[in-house]
Amino acid sequence: MSSLRRIKLRHLETFVEVARQKSVSRAAENLHLTQPAVTRTIRELEDICGRPLVEREGRGIRISHHGEVFLRHAGSSLASARNGINALAELSVADGPKIRLGALPTVSATIVPEAVSKFLKSGMRNRLKVITGENRALLDQLRNGELDLVMGRLPAPETMQGLNFEPLFRDNVIFAVRADHPLARRKQFAVDALNSYPVLVPTRQSIIRPFVDRLFIEQGITEPEQVIETVSDAFGRTFVEHYQAIWIISRGVVSAEIDSGKFVTLPVDTDSTMGSVGLSTRANTALTPAASYFADIIRKIVTETK
Repeated sequence: MSSLRRIKLRHLETFVEVARQKSVSRAAENLHLTQPAVTRTIRELEDICGRPLVEREGRGIRISHHGEVFLRHAGSSLASARNGINALAELSVADGPKIRLGALPTVSATIVPEAVSKFLKSGMRNRLKVITGENRALLDQLRNGELDLVMGRLPAPETMQGLNFEPLFRDNVIFAVRADHPLARRKQFAVDALNSYPVLVPTRQSIIRPFVDRLFIEQGITEPEQVIETVSDAFGRTFVEHYQAIWIISRGVVSAEIDSGKFVTLPVDTDSTMGSVGLSTRANTALTPAASYFADIIRKIVTETK
């Protein structure tokens, strides 16, 4: 450990350049140092490592066997340090890369607003772009490079080509109504009671619609007579607040209303609709430092609240 503390970045930079040039003089020229300074730095490094790293070969030099072993690690360490400095420089630019996030309704009213608030308070200067919509549309934009991240439910396998998914928590579909709805206080009710009220369901293109369709089959529920298809959480929230409607929606969308007592859930077993919620990114494409920082904020929020 004492040897490790003695190694400085200049030791690694000098050694890597000497190995790359196979010449002390050319390395000194590229590093804007004198040859004696380069030689002295290499000798310091050899003393720290306790092994000869450079050997004479005729009028030139070559990297020793020990030096080749050390070079693999020294090169990657130097590259990591340089990448870190570049990342910090990018984060400090006022007009740095924009962070483009696609958010499904499951998280657009809860986790994402909190993540945006924490990001702004961090002092980061990158601008944010947050859009909502149906899962397939957001994933297409992600795949085409128009978005950096998409947060929502685990997509169907056929829609994940070229993408990666990182699960963060699980969520289920619920039947939500306002607290004074006629069905709100019942411990059980006949499924045909749904025909007496407007019922909001996700559109057929939405990611949770297959779960809802399967639930209807499992529960023996026929399609309600007054069905309204929507993925708009703003419309759904307003319609349920002002009318005696039933909203079939992911719990995360209305978690604040449920916690406050404004909405309640109907006694319908929806365990079969449980699914993973997380972050989708492009495969084989690294996030920008700013987008990666924003993703870390989301992960921390989920860890603290779920």
